[in-house]
Amino acid sequence: MKKQKKRTGMVKENNSLSRTVFHIFNYTLMIIMVLLAVIPLIYIVSLSFSSSSAVDAGKVVLWPVEPTLKSYEFILGNKEFYRAFFMSVYRVTLGVPLNLLFCVLVAYPLSKSDRQFAARKYYVWLFVVTMFFSGGIIPSFMIVKYTGLIDTIGALVIPSMVSVFNMLILLNFFRDIPTELEESALIDGAGHMRILFNIFIPLAKPAIATLALFCFVTHWNSWFDGLMYINDTGKYPLQTYLQGILTAPDLTTLTNEQLIIWASTSRKATNAAQIVVATLPIMVVYPFLQKFYTKGLTLGGVKG
Repeated sequence: MKKQKKRTGMVKENNSLSRTVFHIFNYTLMIIMVLLAVIPLIYIVSLSFSSSSAVDAGKVVLWPVEPTLKSYEFILGNKEFYRAFFMSVYRVTLGVPLNLLFCVLVAYPLSKSDRQFAARKYYVWLFVVTMFFSGGIIPSFMIVKYTGLIDTIGALVIPSMVSVFNMLILLNFFRDIPTELEESALIDGAGHMRILFNIFIPLAKPAIATLALFCFVTHWNSWFDGLMYINDTGKYPLQTYLQGILTAPDLTTLTNEQLIIWASTSRKATNAAQIVVATLPIMVVYPFLQKFYTKGLTLGGVKG
């Protein structure tokens, strides 16, 4: 008995030691990952608030040197920035609801069994294939061009209206909803549209909120489609406008006062300030959707 107790004690000590090592490794890894994500953001913010001489001299590391607001004065006085900003707001306002609507309308019938929807598996494979294979950039451009969407908001919203990845997430969520709810609603005379909007969507709020965050970030951060489908620079979304500023700034549209501010500021500081302003909407929206996002990620876990 004594030997058995000693062995049990050794096992507990080993388990305790291994758990301690695991926690140390886990916390160290998480701290490193957080630092890798936060330090670049802090550096960009510090650049945006630093003076031109300090930025050009490479003195800025993790804290503003010779703090100034000239970079933000330049941005806030630039009409092109406001135009691009509100173009992105318009894109998000139109694109996110359409993404969610079509995602719900596609995911609901595909979540049914083969007995309820005999051709379900064929449609699922049809959508899944598009995740791995596409016609390419030139066919996509030709479709947008010959449908008359060039230089319109539709060119930024319609081609990405249905996200197969988001649809599969919502499809799997719908399949986890008890079938008894749908059967009882059918017995009471409810149709599929009423079942969808009165039962499935209210139960799927966490998943839909998570997808709304995904769609918002996708639309807000997209720049290449604006460069490809929009010829009028006055209709550029914010990220496409920023990409142009970062690569080849156009000074012909600036007033004399803006040119004076531009000359007294560093290009790096100005670009950093524009990045900070462009990132603010995501940082504002995320805290309100975080609880739904966390819940949406854990809904597939094992429940006791």
